[in-house]
Amino acid sequence: MRCPRIDVDLDKIRHNTQTLVKRLDMRGIRVTAVTKAACGHPSIARAMLDGGATGLAEPRVSNVIRLRQAGMTCPVTLIRTPMLSQVDDIVQFCEASYNTELVVITALAAAALRQDTVHGIILMVEMGDLREGIMPQCLADIARQVVDMPGVALQGIGANFGCLSGIAPTTEQMRALTALANDVERQCGPFLRTVSGGNSANLPWALEERATGRINDLRIGEAILLGVDPLTGDQIGGMFRDAFTLVAEVIETTTKSVRPTVSSADHTLTEGRLTPNNSATTRIILAIGHQDTDAAGLSMPPGNDFIGATSDHLIIGTKDATLCVGSEMRFQMNYSALMRAMSAPDTQTNLCSDTPEPNTRDVYGSRDYLTLV
Repeated sequence: MRCPRIDVDLDKIRHNTQTLVKRLDMRGIRVTAVTKAACGHPSIARAMLDGGATGLAEPRVSNVIRLRQAGMTCPVTLIRTPMLSQVDDIVQFCEASYNTELVVITALAAAALRQDTVHGIILMVEMGDLREGIMPQCLADIARQVVDMPGVALQGIGANFGCLSGIAPTTEQMRALTALANDVERQCGPFLRTVSGGNSANLPWALEERATGRINDLRIGEAILLGVDPLTGDQIGGMFRDAFTLVAEVIETTTKSVRPTVSSADHTLTEGRLTPNNSATTRIILAIGHQDTDAAGLSMPPGNDFIGATSDHLIIGTKDATLCVGSEMRFQMNYSALMRAMSAPDTQTNLCSDTPEPNTRDVYGSRDYLTLV
């Protein structure tokens, strides 16, 4: 089979989705599955929907079009603030979009009128992540303008956490988001169907024994695809973290000193490149590099150590005497490595299934809200 490739176990993705959907449903929260790390791959999206996700979310219109061309008819929401240059496509292919700019919403409304439809608007609020969002004190005024605008309909509000800041949401922030939803309804009139509390980083909050308020939606990608808490990297009990496996081929095996003999000429690719000692080690080179994935986001198989990477080569020190030219090596990936590998043009996606029972260990210590139910 061709390398490099990503072996994708759809059963594990479906299982991970079902597990989170069941747990969140008991808290009154639905799951909108985010397919961006999979580049809108239709089979992966179908596995998430089969697992109980109520719809899909994407930041890129090209991925939404890919889903539609594959026959996907479920609701798809654009979760990145729309580009003015894409409003016609967004209205055509997405039921709703997350927005922060009135000029963009106005353009979406005009596009919707041209297409004789109504486009849903969810307003993103800045709640502390410092990425995108309307300042809370401005939310009601913008919401009123959306309500009065033909061609669009105010469907809800949302917030984002744990992306730019890397900080988990607090109970106080979630209460504040609930209060904002109530305030918008009081001032503007329409019932908000969606109050989206955030992403996978919200799971510890969402599944604790506390009231969830008006929060009724989470946009989940990483936790479904990789089975981990995105802030800690720990495996979520009862979920698989190996639904995706990156497979690379050995193209050289030799013994060399790993101390560089000359200064690096490429300062953009030097991070973690070489192990600074004088020992000799059996090295293997694999036909994959920075152009194909985030090398720092790969988990080395037991008995192997990362030496370095360049644009097209991954260099590993190994104790495995059976590895030879043409051998394959398999890697687990973090979210950054997965996104880059899935979007790499030379990487094949291989859909497969081999699903034993998952680990039910609770990585959150004494709390059991993420153990298998």
